[in-house]
Amino acid sequence: MKIYYFFIALLFSVHLLQAQNIVSINVNGTINPTSAAFIKNGITKAADQRAECLIIHLNTPGGLLKSTRIIVGSILESPVPVVVYVSPGGAHAGSAGVFITMAAHIAAMSPSTNIGSAHPVSSQGSMDSIMSEKTTNDAAAFIRSIAGKRRRNLIWAEDAVRNSVSITEVEAVKIKVVDLIAKNEQDLLRQINGRVVELESGNKILQTLNAKIERVEMSFVEKFLDVISDPNVAYILMMLGFYGILFELYSPGSIVPGVIGAICLILAFYAMHTLPINYAGMALIGLAIILFVLEIKIVSYGVLGIGAVIALAIGSMMLIKTDSALDFMQISLTVILAITITTALFFSFLIGMAVKGQKIKVQTGIEGIIGEEGEALASLEPSGMVRVHGELWKAESVEGKISTGQRIKVTAINNLTLFVKAVNKITKL
Repeated sequence: MKIYYFFIALLFSVHLLQAQNIVSINVNGTINPTSAAFIKNGITKAADQRAECLIIHLNTPGGLLKSTRIIVGSILESPVPVVVYVSPGGAHAGSAGVFITMAAHIAAMSPSTNIGSAHPVSSQGSMDSIMSEKTTNDAAAFIRSIAGKRRRNLIWAEDAVRNSVSITEVEAVKIKVVDLIAKNEQDLLRQINGRVVELESGNKILQTLNAKIERVEMSFVEKFLDVISDPNVAYILMMLGFYGILFELYSPGSIVPGVIGAICLILAFYAMHTLPINYAGMALIGLAIILFVLEIKIVSYGVLGIGAVIALAIGSMMLIKTDSALDFMQISLTVILAITITTALFFSFLIGMAVKGQKIKVQTGIEGIIGEEGEALASLEPSGMVRVHGELWKAESVEGKISTGQRIKVTAINNLTLFVKAVNKITKL
């Protein structure tokens, strides 16, 4: 019997040792499909390893509504406790970050951090009153359901949505928006040790005091996709793609500009697939590119170019459509102005070169010989042979007889016959 109890105790000890590990991930930036998948994978990994909990280090200004709902759903249904830790110092859980923090089983903040400002926003300007009311009510209902589930401050949660209030970590703990303030990760583990967490499968007592922390970072592909999912990066890639394709069209066979342009466009379209794109804005940008090309081909004295600049600027500002309650995605006005001005200057240079090229006299081919001077090799009465640029031509005088050795000037050409006139300067033989 003693041996039996010994094996039971041994198995229990092994189970405790195996369970006392923690998975830690870092989400720093906007909330998008890549970060949503990363958090979901982190929860799955923690569950597979039977970890004590998953710690999410969070620092975000906000993000997309769809991605936020996916993250909140994953946290609420997580089989392991999820601890959201707003860190490091100076970090912010804004907009979508408020919902994610309040959805956590345990919410913690680092000193000198803040949380709040979850009111609906739109990069298209102020929403009309009806749309604003609908999106605000939707966001308020969403945050109330989360706060009620986690027994957090319902009044403040709704106020954060309706009035964009923001509070410090001290205020957040005082009014029960978050659970605690932790100086660092070790302090966090010390404070949550022994806490009872309510899971779908039942209550769990956290054993985190001496737990081993496994830090999981985004893979190279995830980091890359996270970067290009930024609206500013996606917009720049799209414009670089257009430039590359245009260079290839102007100089067929260059290959490199075309290849780079195609790659940039593919990456831009992937990123925009994950973003709320306004197709009217995309159409205006496409129209701007077409107008720039036509400006080079057609002499419009700048009318097409001005229209292209206006279409590019308006289309860029309209490109990201953030009409959902939590969407915090927009292209920086500085980036839009920089791209628009650079594009305008670039095409102005091309237009100037094209106009200048049209004014240059033809130097090659049959047309290039008109206006050139030569020498009469025989008397032209009115026909004979002349030498122009070291070449022998059949010529015909348009102003009477031209003597042998006299300088001539080409006035026209027809069927390889030059029409010439005397220059009144005789070359000595």
